[in-house]
Amino acid sequence: MEPHPEGVGSVTALIRIAFLVNAAYAESGREFGVTPQQGQVLSILRARAYAMGDLRAKLGLAKSTTTGIVEILERDGKVVRRSGVPTARSVQVSLTQDGRFLADRFYTATHRRVELLLEPLSRAEQATLRPLLAAMVDRDDVAVIFPTGAPSGPKEGAG
Repeated sequence: MEPHPEGVGSVTALIRIAFLVNAAYAESGREFGVTPQQGQVLSILRARAYAMGDLRAKLGLAKSTTTGIVEILERDGKVVRRSGVPTARSVQVSLTQDGRFLADRFYTATHRRVELLLEPLSRAEQATLRPLLAAMVDRDDVAVIFPTGAPSGPKEGAG
């Protein structure tokens, strides 16, 4: 396919990249038997436990959708919900040992898949792109999902 002579606009390029990143999540999900949204929850919970409301806000999903995802992960033994933590009315979600193992594997596989999207760029182009992307994601506080740096790999027995 020939590149468009004028290039692709920034918004169009970002939308297309979003599709490619979503495809990476979906492929990792198929590999590990979870939906992309379940994989996102597992990835977020790698950093720490979250109150359900905070998790919902981080995901940008409806309360019922977030609850459904967490219920399935809990049924499958990947997360545990604790009522009354940190306040009497809140419910906190955290990874189980099995959930931590799966989350680390999902995270590593997804990181590698997304990393492949950068292959068409030279090292210099990647170095130019890095601070531009950082400025965009820092504004929206999504660093917790995929922290800076390459994944350290699965942590067997962690959790």
